[in-house]
Amino acid sequence: MSTNLAEEDVFGAHPLPLPGPERRLHAVSQAAPRRKPRLVYGLVAVLGALTIAGAQMGLSILTTQSSYELRSLTTEQRSVQWQKQILQDEVAGLSSPQYLAANAAALGMVTGQAPNYLRLSDGALVGSGKKATTTSSIEALKKAAVSNELLSGIPLVTDPDASLGAHKASEQSVVVNPASPPAIADGLPTPNTH
Repeated sequence: MSTNLAEEDVFGAHPLPLPGPERRLHAVSQAAPRRKPRLVYGLVAVLGALTIAGAQMGLSILTTQSSYELRSLTTEQRSVQWQKQILQDEVAGLSSPQYLAANAAALGMVTGQAPNYLRLSDGALVGSGKKATTTSSIEALKKAAVSNELLSGIPLVTDPDASLGAHKASEQSVVVNPASPPAIADGLPTPNTH
């Protein structure tokens, strides 16, 4: 029989139980008293959960507040950049040769026909030597070679009632009759390619 047991152990048969005190189930008259859960562990768990939730809410409020501040600062920066661009355009217009020539003409300065130069080495006058006439060859106040929209409506320094481009509005009035559209007889006009 010993060889049989050894074979059963090798091939996976259940071993026999070891001899010892015998266990049995028996009925009890009263249930064993249960241990009370410890109050401290419960309070620590609840306080820990509340602390974590409070920290998350605080971080959320701080990040939301900082994003609003960032948005307002970005808007303010954009506004300042626009103001800077407007001021740069105004400075460019006021320093343009057209505006300077118009202010010089308003002061009574005239542009001569032929240039004259003074040679510094011996003090000799090089050029025609003629005085400038009372009329200028450039009419800066009346007609500019190229209109400058940055100067439109800006008064001259010497004459606040005069400005460059103020007379252009009356010249550019165009009569448009929006009541009658153009007549199309044979479809849309197309170019002849053949």
